[in-house]
Amino acid sequence: MKKQLVLVTLFLISAFGFAQKAELKMAKKAIAKNNFSEALTALSKVDNLKDNLDQKSTLKYLFYKVQALNGSNKLTEAATAINDLNQYEEKVGSKTYKAQTATILAGLTKNLSDRGIKEYQSKNYKAAKVTLNEVYNLSKQDTTFLEYAANAAYLDKDYDLALEKFNMLNEMKYTDIKTVYSATNKATGNTDIFNNKKEMDNGVKMKIYENPKTEVTDSKLPGIIKNIAYIYVEKGDNDKAIQAIQDARKADPKDVNLIITEANIQIKMDNKTEFGKLMEEAIQLKPNDATLHFNVGVIKQQQGDIEGAKKSYKKSIELNPENGNAYLNLGLAELDRDKAIVEEMNANLNDFDKYDEIKLKQLALYKEVLPTFEKANSLLKNDKDLLRTLMNLYENLEMYDKQKATQAIFDKL
Repeated sequence: MKKQLVLVTLFLISAFGFAQKAELKMAKKAIAKNNFSEALTALSKVDNLKDNLDQKSTLKYLFYKVQALNGSNKLTEAATAINDLNQYEEKVGSKTYKAQTATILAGLTKNLSDRGIKEYQSKNYKAAKVTLNEVYNLSKQDTTFLEYAANAAYLDKDYDLALEKFNMLNEMKYTDIKTVYSATNKATGNTDIFNNKKEMDNGVKMKIYENPKTEVTDSKLPGIIKNIAYIYVEKGDNDKAIQAIQDARKADPKDVNLIITEANIQIKMDNKTEFGKLMEEAIQLKPNDATLHFNVGVIKQQQGDIEGAKKSYKKSIELNPENGNAYLNLGLAELDRDKAIVEEMNANLNDFDKYDEIKLKQLALYKEVLPTFEKANSLLKNDKDLLRTLMNLYENLEMYDKQKATQAIFDKL
């Protein structure tokens, strides 16, 4: 009886094997006719019993699946199928489909990358993170797509996936530093980018281009570390966020971008004192950065160091005379003296002579700060709070024409 059962079992396995091979032949014929839907249907009948296939049939099954999915424009599924085929060939030591797969892979990678970039540009980050990650899996030497996939996941607020990808980039010390060759097209006035220096130099020699430039882009690693840190902040793990930055700073203690990143996290955690220290450290390394001086001024002002804040704002203005916010904050810092004057006036409401004397001090202060606010207004158009401040100053200084003109602008907003 046992022998009979064994024979029946062997017969069933053999029958299944014949059936599977028949489906593979049907899939091959369908692919040859570009009937990829029919090919996928035939292959689906092999899926559940594919483990019973011999090596040769398994290779065919995996390759036909690649062809059918790629032909059906199911790009992400095709990418997975290619990985499955490559892994199996490597496992069994086969190169049967290596050349054909490489050709399909090149086209598939381009199509997937085009799709992923379009998804990213249209802000469909949920789809883009999957597509761009598939591109990286297909072409791991191009780590740019791993960066894109990480950014897409971050923007989709898929913080676990984003953290995984950013950590991969951090571990490989990804910088994406490039040398960019550019020159101005004399005919169009546009700046064109060249593949290499030779192309740029030839364009200049032929007098088609002028103003050639060779620029080296900044490293993207600080930005990646920043994102890792911000993800930890989003996940409520501030200690890991700070640790991520400080680990990076050990390797490059003079990287101003890393210092600023840590400072931004500290201020996000409301650690104003630590923020101020870090910004001062950044200024030591980059003393001519107007934005750094402005940010230090903001923190000093919040901490009550008005004189220190004014000094920082003035330095920011010296370095960037078009910084409207620096003028505005400088004006507010200078106007801080008004608090004490108002208190003194309130304390002398019954002493008219003293009150009038203090009032003159207040008007003198208003005249002093007015030019600073007017300069800020010339740079910061349509700032309602600033316009309100100007109207109050004009009213107190009895500059009614200017008050009415400012009121008219305010009413239109």
